[in-house]
Amino acid sequence: MAAERLSSILKHLTPGSALSNITSKNPDDIVITLAIRTPLAKARKGGFKDTSLEYLAYATLKEVRERSKLDPSLVEDIAMGNVSDGKSSYKLRAAALAAGFPNTAGAYTLNRFCSSGLKAVEDIANAISSGSIEIGIAMGAESMSAGGDALDKPFDEAVTSQSQESADCMQPMGWTSENVSRDFGITREEMDKYAAESFQRAERAQKAGLFDDEIVPIKTRVKDANGEWKEITLTKDEGIRPGTTPESLAKIRVAFPQWGPTTTGGNASQVTDGAAAILLMKRSTAVKLGQPILAKYVGATVAGLAPRIMGIGPSVAIPKLLGKYGLSLNDIDVIEINEAFASMAVYCRDKLNLDWSKMNPRGGAIALGHPLGATGARQIVTGLAECRKSGKKVLLTSMCIGTGMGMAGLFVNEQ
Repeated sequence: MAAERLSSILKHLTPGSALSNITSKNPDDIVITLAIRTPLAKARKGGFKDTSLEYLAYATLKEVRERSKLDPSLVEDIAMGNVSDGKSSYKLRAAALAAGFPNTAGAYTLNRFCSSGLKAVEDIANAISSGSIEIGIAMGAESMSAGGDALDKPFDEAVTSQSQESADCMQPMGWTSENVSRDFGITREEMDKYAAESFQRAERAQKAGLFDDEIVPIKTRVKDANGEWKEITLTKDEGIRPGTTPESLAKIRVAFPQWGPTTTGGNASQVTDGAAAILLMKRSTAVKLGQPILAKYVGATVAGLAPRIMGIGPSVAIPKLLGKYGLSLNDIDVIEINEAFASMAVYCRDKLNLDWSKMNPRGGAIALGHPLGATGARQIVTGLAECRKSGKKVLLTSMCIGTGMGMAGLFVNEQ
């Protein structure tokens, strides 16, 4: 173990290497000084089932303000990923003001489906890098208890009749999972085996208290079976199922028999409520303000592919991002890939020849849940916490995106 650790350190320090370029420390680097998340709760029946989106955002931003001890007047913009709420920009602005950020700080929401949280980080980082702002908060929040990403009506046929791929943008996500498993020969057994490992990793991490370094407790209210309100404090993720095995998952019925026989409620991501937030600024600003530097943001990118197999998006986004920095997968220490479905996770793992021990070491969305707009930020929080715990350096995050895209982000742990 000691020899392996020394080899890793020397690899990162080799002068002139691609690794040394991304791990170098410069005043204009964009750095993360705080990264937190809420517990992830089961939608429509968990601890956040009666919690509004604006309260999720408010409670998370309040924790950012209090834990960072940063003068809130220094925050110039707040970007929040959210997929399912058309009024989310109103709600975020109200939440930010309620959380103690002055009206001088801007606030807006964005939606690039499951990558929205990472896209918020990229947006704030780019705004800082360009000189538009000096300090910003990137976050994601989703109340899937209140809504989801299903279409309420078909698109205009004058548009979709022009292109099969245009029409394919209407395919529900479960359908695209079955397309992936069928097109690439991924079996139900492979998917259940992958999903069981995700649950087992998350169970071990929770029992060991590893998530405590990521999660901030959230006080909220919930309505019980009698319609009475009671106050509760959420501290732990709710979706982890202790004792899950491939055999137990094999007993779960198929979720989308009209589209295929492989995807189930046990090997797909869970419908979840939750939020995550990341505080960003230049290294020089962090040093001046005495803010702790957790990590360096290196960069992110997006790549497109056929909508009907949108799940394999990471398989095109990851090589594109690594190519921009001259890196290989051997240079990456921890990989967080969103487990929208086991079909896409198995495909991406095998197509890219990923080291499974590096991939989602604390489990992924199959076990933890997938609050759509929050996941891109949640992955960063989880990945950096794992890097701190295990002494790892380079974090890669990636996810598929509905309608046929993938996104990936690169970070360097400095703790």
